[in-house]
Amino acid sequence: MMTQTTPGTGVRPASRPSRRRRRDLSAPRRLTRGQAIVQGIVLTLGAIAFLFPFYYMLVGSLQAEPDTSVAGAFPNPANLTLQNYGEINSRINLFQGLVNSGIFTGGVLLGTVVFGVLAGYALAILQWRGRGVTFALALLVQTIPFQLLMIPLYVLIARNYGLADNYLGMILPFVINSAAVLIFRQYFLQLPRELFDAARVDGAGEFRLLWRIALPLVRPALVTALLLTFIGPWNEFLWPFLITKEASLQPLAVSLANYISTVAGSTSNPYGAILAGAVVLAAPVVVLFIVFQRYFTSSDLGSSVKG
Repeated sequence: MMTQTTPGTGVRPASRPSRRRRRDLSAPRRLTRGQAIVQGIVLTLGAIAFLFPFYYMLVGSLQAEPDTSVAGAFPNPANLTLQNYGEINSRINLFQGLVNSGIFTGGVLLGTVVFGVLAGYALAILQWRGRGVTFALALLVQTIPFQLLMIPLYVLIARNYGLADNYLGMILPFVINSAAVLIFRQYFLQLPRELFDAARVDGAGEFRLLWRIALPLVRPALVTALLLTFIGPWNEFLWPFLITKEASLQPLAVSLANYISTVAGSTSNPYGAILAGAVVLAAPVVVLFIVFQRYFTSSDLGSSVKG
């Protein structure tokens, strides 16, 4: 027999939990004051440990007289100057190195987006024979280290194509990024097929589907792929060093390495000049990460599709 609730008595059926209790069960558990303080201390110490090398690099680049001890992290303000930046700029031309790094990285990013989007769309949306094998090969490429391919790539690009000391020669080996292809494929797989079927019924072609429907819904994937790809070519040293001999074409990472190995010992403060170059090289990466860090954890794909 079912238990009836008597009006005015305030008695509720035992089988029905109150709305407040259900809401309390679904709410996240709050930390106590002591737990919150401990959590804040641990996170603060972790942030300090992570940021200290960057802080030490910046402070070291501004010191007129080098101090490699721990006390050098807290220098005398009178010892701070921009002289180290002028010193290294007079030797390797920081602006030209940044321009070369920008051209190299920009070409790689352009190829990553164009070919990554096309390949990811084909592997996720289109139906064609050999799609599974192609996807397996894209995964296999991830296991092959780039250093294993450098010698045949150098013979192909420098000798056969004659692209040594050329921006295109630096860019070609990185123009297709298999990791970006996999990122775009996974994002395209999350899109509902009904969107594409309805657009095909209306007469839209595949390139129009890609441009008007797929790309606006995977903007987090675009930014994530660009950020993850940017770090690689911007800090790349081995291949540009191998393919370029002219100093005017070398990216900043290669110019800094040449400066450390040949010129740094003859300067008045080689330690500070090296750190100044490292700050210039790291600054664009740090700024981009701070500005676009929310895209690394972006999860608004579902809301975009629903809207």
